[in-house]
Amino acid sequence: MIRVLLADDEAMIRSALAALLRLEDDIDVVAECADGLQAVEVAQQLQPDICLLDLEMPGLDGVEVAERLNRSISTRCIVVTRHARPGVLRRALAAGVAGFLPKSRSADEVAAVIRRVAAGARYVDPEIAADALSDERSPLTDRELDVLRAGRRGETTGQIAKSLSLAPGTVRNHVSVVLSKLHVSTRQQAVMMAEERGWI
Repeated sequence: MIRVLLADDEAMIRSALAALLRLEDDIDVVAECADGLQAVEVAQQLQPDICLLDLEMPGLDGVEVAERLNRSISTRCIVVTRHARPGVLRRALAAGVAGFLPKSRSADEVAAVIRRVAAGARYVDPEIAADALSDERSPLTDRELDVLRAGRRGETTGQIAKSLSLAPGTVRNHVSVVLSKLHVSTRQQAVMMAEERGWI
């Protein structure tokens, strides 16, 4: 049996997919989680073969969950998303995600990907892969991306500075350069653009 943890903050989607996967002879859904932090905690306790993670979840997103789990247990992670933004694929692969597919796939297709990944293979949806190959690279430096990432949930300049061990003035300088490079007027717009393109 392939032991699967399912994490999605949308209860109806989570329970429907869990019910459909439980109809498969070789798949056992051992846990259902409503957010990223719960997924990490439960996965570390149960150590499932596969974690099927929604990309957009409160607390930690699916890629962040995969990154944490890949450092602590041997589970393999598959990320599913409603909005398959090409840049996110690069981030997911860098985090060690073994499968990446859109939520538009049927339960049968998801089960097939689970089996494939459980057998040691990787799976990336062909359309997402094609889009990722043609997607533009980030014009921002690693430090500029760090600043956006540290402030993605509305943290103040002071909070960002503290979390990155930088002076507040340095953070303001980085933000100013980012806004200029991305041709946007607020840090929030820059974060949205960077998330949309999978840079953070």
